Amino acid sequence: MDGKVIGEKPVNEEELLAQGYRKYSGKDVDIYYSAAICAHVGNCVRGQAEVFQVGRKPWIIPDNASADTNIQVINTCPTGALKYIVKKGKS
Repeated sequence: MDGKVIGEKPVNEEELLAQGYRKYSGKDVDIYYSAAICAHVGNCVRGQAEVFQVGRKPWIIPDNASADTNIQVINTCPTGALKYIVKKGKS
């Protein structure tokens, strides 16, 4: 699933937050997560344990991997519970 769109529209922070996503800020990319949508498939944790670690607070630390790596992992989320926004001037 493409982590930069909802339906066919590019995501934006205001819409994601209004839909209940929580923001995890990074230097190059912000990651958004919706517990209400998550099916706990675990692609994120298996794909990048340094970034996504259940039981840690915060459980998502975007700067523990590159923006490109984060995007690749987020795009494996089958439910759309993970989304991202690349910061201006980055990747």
